[in-house]
Amino acid sequence: MSQSHIFNLDRYQERIGYRGPLEPSLSVLHALSEHHAKRVPFENLDVLMGKGIDLSPAALERKLIDSRRGGYCFEQNGFMLGILKQIGYEVTPLSARVRVESPREVLPPRTHLFLVVHVEGQEWIFDVGVGGLTLTSPILRHACGEQETRHERRRIVKEEGKWFHQAWTGNAWVDVYEYTGEEMPEIDREVANWWTSSSPKAKFSQRLVCALAADNGERLILLNDRFTRRRGREILESIVVRSADELLELLAGRFGLDFPEGTRIGSGDKPWPTH
Repeated sequence: MSQSHIFNLDRYQERIGYRGPLEPSLSVLHALSEHHAKRVPFENLDVLMGKGIDLSPAALERKLIDSRRGGYCFEQNGFMLGILKQIGYEVTPLSARVRVESPREVLPPRTHLFLVVHVEGQEWIFDVGVGGLTLTSPILRHACGEQETRHERRRIVKEEGKWFHQAWTGNAWVDVYEYTGEEMPEIDREVANWWTSSSPKAKFSQRLVCALAADNGERLILLNDRFTRRRGREILESIVVRSADELLELLAGRFGLDFPEGTRIGSGDKPWPTH
């Protein structure tokens, strides 16, 4: 990603509700991870509305900051790649295969972008773009054993030459994604983003997803027409969205995403899809 674009860091801090220092330290990295995950939702709504996903730095800033929207991994982590570099961090973009809902015998596409931040002599995984399992704390890339975050416990395990980022669900470890350590340069992100946002076979063309981290270990997740508020495996609230107007109200009230009255995400009067 070109670094010719200068991000407005003051406006970014206002967007995520963070007023602390901006310096390339581990404490600031932790603060940005938490605040961003709680204020900028993971969402694929533009895909369902047939809009293109522009990954240029200026377009990402307009969407996530000026329009107060969210996005998926190429938008969220692509944006943070520029923000973190501008602050002064050394950052490497890596590619991965998302394994949530994909058993080991299935090979998902390499369509996930996450970041490795080199700070204080160690490498930290920073990922604000993995849906309902978005990291609210960076985790060590090469640590053995469990790692605490502000939400779920995480760990990195290596098997057959691959690394698996896993999350604890309350009764089992589940794969979040697998990676080999291969970097994901701008051209590869552009190609993967095109497939993810355009192919009818891509998951984001087949389902509505919106997710946001919250306080006290809670997460807000909208999948198609069902909204849940959960803490780990515990379901604290569950709502079925029954109309397009209810969908807009929920997006505004729970995720801070405001759309003009009458906006239709998908087709028909029901939120799309509803299965």
